[in-house]
Amino acid sequence: MKINTVKSKDGTSIAFETTGKGQPLILVGGAFCGRSAPTSGTPLAALLAHRFTVFSYDRRGRGQSDDASPHAIGREVEDLAALIAAAGGSAYVFGNSSGAFLALDGAVQGLAIPKLVLYEPPVILDKDRAKYFEGLSKELDEAAAGNRRSDAVESYFTKVMQMPAPAVAQMRKSPMWPGLEELAHTLSYDLLLTARGPLRLEEVTAVRSSTLVMNGGASPDWMREAIKTLARAIPNARHRTLEGQTHAVDPKALAQAMEEFFEA
Repeated sequence: MKINTVKSKDGTSIAFETTGKGQPLILVGGAFCGRSAPTSGTPLAALLAHRFTVFSYDRRGRGQSDDASPHAIGREVEDLAALIAAAGGSAYVFGNSSGAFLALDGAVQGLAIPKLVLYEPPVILDKDRAKYFEGLSKELDEAAAGNRRSDAVESYFTKVMQMPAPAVAQMRKSPMWPGLEELAHTLSYDLLLTARGPLRLEEVTAVRSSTLVMNGGASPDWMREAIKTLARAIPNARHRTLEGQTHAVDPKALAQAMEEFFEA
């Protein structure tokens, strides 16, 4: 598939692919996700291409997209704005995990997003935990900058995703680990998106997009309840649970739910 690029407001080149024909739809991935991620990239795009022109992109600092220092959430919103412009000036947007927060920030800032779908944004409403994430983002940046990329990835899994240390130690031996290390410098980007959780219930009142907020029925209780709280705070939003699904959602179940909402 042909790789295209668009220039963001600060001049950063953002790489993307398109597939299908129809209403433009932009997919926004979360941590460790590039444009080929199963639930926010080309595999999901292939399931939606029969009805939409689907944009899969590498967020800045990932894959074939460039980066610029210092990082700022506002710059990533500008990247999304550039993609919407490339799509013709208006587009549906889907965000997965922390990428859902980036998509939501775009809607808060008034980007031309008629319909918005969010799957399991990691909603943190505890102010102390949010503050901890802010500090941890600096630690991850320092580890990646100091060529301790593996340590940064391990910290993210154990301290953010709360995975057991033995499970992470096993992952370090897997063939996927080097690919995770390549993205270590972007982990703070997603952590900062998540750390803004307590502010979002106030900010999202500005959203004018028709919005669907989803979670998996097999996800932890705290996550499901926090996501419901977020959905209630967004004007013109509805909430849906995908039964049997977890944070690692089945792309087919996700595509079906998205299609039903976008075509309603």
